Amino acid sequence: MNGSTVTGEYAIPAWKTSGHVEYIESGQKQGDMFLAVPEGAHALRLGDNADIQQQLYVTPGTQYSVTFSAARTCAQNEKLNVSVVPGGAPDEVSIQTVYTSSGWDSYCWAFQATAGVVSLIVHNTIHEDDPACGPTIDAVAIKTIYPPQATADNLLRNGDFEQGPYIAPESQYGVLVPGRDGTDVSPLPGWKVRSYSKVVKYINSAHFAVPRGSYAVELVAGGEAALLQEVDTVPGSSCTLELSVGDAGNGCVAQDQQPMRVQASTTDRSMTVVYNSTGTGGSRRASLVFTASRSQTLVAICSSAYHTKSDYSGTRCGPVVDDISLVCVSQPPARRLLR
Repeated sequence: MNGSTVTGEYAIPAWKTSGHVEYIESGQKQGDMFLAVPEGAHALRLGDNADIQQQLYVTPGTQYSVTFSAARTCAQNEKLNVSVVPGGAPDEVSIQTVYTSSGWDSYCWAFQATAGVVSLIVHNTIHEDDPACGPTIDAVAIKTIYPPQATADNLLRNGDFEQGPYIAPESQYGVLVPGRDGTDVSPLPGWKVRSYSKVVKYINSAHFAVPRGSYAVELVAGGEAALLQEVDTVPGSSCTLELSVGDAGNGCVAQDQQPMRVQASTTDRSMTVVYNSTGTGGSRRASLVFTASRSQTLVAICSSAYHTKSDYSGTRCGPVVDDISLVCVSQPPARRLLR
């Protein structure tokens, strides 16, 4: 170590570092700015083209979710590349938008292991004007995820969101799930997040109001992020999509007193669910009946407006969705009268 600069690639226990990496303390200042340490007393800051990596022992073919906390420092448009080697191409995680008043957020990412030993790599690809600038990384955790199956009672997989990324017990802010293209491996099993640079938030009942069970999803990015799932359906069958819409009990009330609106769409029909939030928790149930026209039906859920908390902090929030189900019943063949 040279001050806060990590000079040895194995100076941080269990991690290998490359490039300009700093070991920062909570309360440490850079000029007039305090550096945010998400959890505990220390974190790593990844400077110009820096990365950290750790070797993981995993089971080939098994899917894993990685959770980590990150905060930007100098630049507004900071990004991180996350990958495993061997594995696919890195995925870009944007940390441009802050979704908490603390200055940092927790993010998640997922992969399917192709070997028994892989290296998890977090890389700051941005070439900073100041080599010491760059995002801070903290509280990295990994969790095994199990792909859920559809049932006769619910064609949607993981419609109750009880499977998802790791949330630390003491975490009060939930975990952000970024959009990701080109893969079926998701930290929110069964679901994809469609977005270029925005997220949805995975929340738990320990710190938020959840309509049912222990987990739900808060739509914090308006129409810029949607939950998607494609299911097998029989053309001509009668289908009912149901979901709960509410608020997380986190003071999310529109300043102009306009209600929250969630757009629930299928390949064949759509509906808008209106919810009048008081910011103290609660939910309502809504349903959409349609006739499947194809062998695969796409279900999409998104918020149609932006919301911020009523404390005037500017913190983004949004409606909560949970307990989503899709049930389809095939129509019996027409009976012919014999003469």
